[in-house]
Order: sequence, then structure tokens, then C-alpha cells
Amino acid sequence: MDKVRFGVIGIGNMGSGHVKNLWNKQIEHAELTAVCDINPAKLDWVKEMCGDSVAYFTDYKDLLASGTVDAVMIATPHYFHPIIGIDAFKAGLHVLSEKPIGVYTKKIVEFMDEAKKSGKAFGIMYNQRTDKYYQKMREIVQSGELGQLKRCIWIITDWYRTQAYYNSGGWRATWEGEGGGVLLNQCPHNLDLWQWIFGMPTKIRAFCSFGKYHDIEVEDDVTAYAEYANGATGVFITTTGEYPGTNRLEISGSKGKLVYEAGKLMYTKLNIDEREYCMSTTEGFGRIACETVEIPVEGHGTQHNGILRNFTNHILFGEELLAPGYEGINGLSISNAMMLSTWKNETVEVKNDGEEFLAYLNEKIKNSKGKNAPSEEKVVNLEGTYGNK
Repeated sequence: MDKVRFGVIGIGNMGSGHVKNLWNKQIEHAELTAVCDINPAKLDWVKEMCGDSVAYFTDYKDLLASGTVDAVMIATPHYFHPIIGIDAFKAGLHVLSEKPIGVYTKKIVEFMDEAKKSGKAFGIMYNQRTDKYYQKMREIVQSGELGQLKRCIWIITDWYRTQAYYNSGGWRATWEGEGGGVLLNQCPHNLDLWQWIFGMPTKIRAFCSFGKYHDIEVEDDVTAYAEYANGATGVFITTTGEYPGTNRLEISGSKGKLVYEAGKLMYTKLNIDEREYCMSTTEGFGRIACETVEIPVEGHGTQHNGILRNFTNHILFGEELLAPGYEGINGLSISNAMMLSTWKNETVEVKNDGEEFLAYLNEKIKNSKGKNAPSEEKVVNLEGTYGNK
């Protein structure tokens, strides 16, 4: 095989972009050979661009069985990512999923198990991992340059959305249709980068507000506190109801501090490890000599096309995946824990079997205003159907 034949399932905001990039040969060694959407107008849009060179489907199962693709790019609403992905693996296809990997971790464990059984490539569209700023931060943290990690604070409040945005789709911002709000829609990249750079927390105490700034039933404002096994802590603050908002990622260690904000990555280096200085100095109000420098970075990377290219090269040439699908459960575990902590009004463990979260979610779904989206009990009725992302 010298090319990977891709099928895009779901031609919404993200799917349409992937269709354009694949059709316009932006990804070397990849070609668009099939698309699927339940909305005929979406297929007509693709047909105007691609004509008869691409196969068209309204049922994703027909696409999976068609023999026209080697891999699928899943860009449907969140609930359907693992449903379609599991069927794709069973059909012997490679799977690249849009974020988030799903809505609840219990289903993702099943997704991962099927991926392992299939032996096929499994990726997730964490395009922010291609960003050179975040790559540099990860490099510094993981190298030990910052010393003993102490704290990670991410204020990411520039996700402003209007009521018109939430009114744009009947599935959007509902428990039944989307399964969550800002944590599940806007913040999967941030939650992934948080754990990718700083590591996975063990405990979460969160305060999620539901419909605080909009007429919606899911969360649009979140403040969370995280604890780590080594004693480090984290704070994560996000909302879609604040303008102009802030995007500031700050990581502190015993040897210095990194701050990424407004397109600049600043690094404060201590001349001596703070822990060593604290325990050895005789100065009660002592200060550590330090310098702050801006780290030159080469921009924001290759983004979506970079992940598609990496995934393609992984299949053909064995290139290491930058965003393995198996890691999609990490950020989702954090967001599930934030929701569960809010619902229970207590600190919760990040790693768990997912049963308790799913029970709460299904209760929310029963009273949801959304339509045609699955709880665990409803999944069987939705095989072969989905909406647009």
C-alpha cells in the first residue's frame, strides 16, 4: 500500500475541513475516497467539489463495509465517536477520531479494547500537540529542568460563545445530544495538554456551573482543583461566558517557572533549587537570584494536517503517533471527574470504573432537551445513525 484511503464520517464544521484538506492533497500519501453523512445537503456539498471520484453514504456501516477505505476519520457528535470507531475496528479499518474521544470513560475502555484486538492504527485529533509552544513546555517539564513540580495553573476563559451559538443545533449543549458543555466541547485540547505536559492528577475537586451565562442545561463555567501523587497541585478555570477572557498557562517547579500567555513563552530560572535554598539559608526573608527569559519558539505547528500526516505515516511507515487514541481517555477522565465532583459535592478519584459518572449522566439524559443521542441503554437504538459535529 502506497496510499491510505480515507473515509470521513460526519461532514460538519470539523469534517468539512478534513474533506477539503484530503481532497486538495494537503496530506502526502493520503487520499479521500468516501464520505458519510445523514444530511443529503452535506453530501451534495462534497459532490460539487469531488464529483464521482468519491463514494457517498448516508449510513456509516455501509461505508465501513464498502471496501473503499483503509481508514476512517470520525467527525460526528461526541457520543458517536466510540460507537462508530468500535464498528470500524471490527471491520478491519484504521481509526482517527475527532476530540473528545467520547463522553464517558466506560465506553472508551470498550473502544480501546476493540482497538487492541484489531491491531489497527488508533489516533485522536489532538492537533494542539503539534503546537511548538506546548511541545517546548513539555520538553522542559519532562527533562526535569523545572525540578520538583509544584503547581500547574491554566486560566482558559477566552472560549466566549453567544446564545446564538448554542441555538445553532438541537443536539448542542444538551446532556442527551452533546453530553456536556465547555469541558467536553471547547476544552478537550486543554485538558489533554495539561496532562500531556504536567501529568495526570489523582484527585479532583471541581465546581461546575450549569447554564450560568446561557440558556443551556450543561456547564458553561468551571473552577477545579487537582491533587497529584507527588504533592503537586493544579487549578483549571474555564468558561464560555467571559469576554475578553484570558489564556494563561503557568507551571511552577522548585527550579523555576514557565508562563505561556499572549503568544510568549517566558521562563524564570532560579540559580539554586528552591527546596535546597529553603532548608539551608539562614535568611528568614531570603530571596533567590533568578533571571527571566523569553524562549524563542517556531510557531504553532502543523495542527490538523500535521496529525493527519502523522497518522498516515504511522500506517505506511511506522512513524510514532503524536496523538495515540489510547491517550484520549486521559483528558476525558479529568473532565468526567470534574463533573462527578460537582454532582457529588466532594473530592473524587480521577481513576475509577466510570460506573458512577455514567449513572449520573443517564439521570441527566432522562430530563434532557436534546434529541437522538445515546445513554448506555439507548446505544443499541442508534447504531447506524448520527448527527453533525
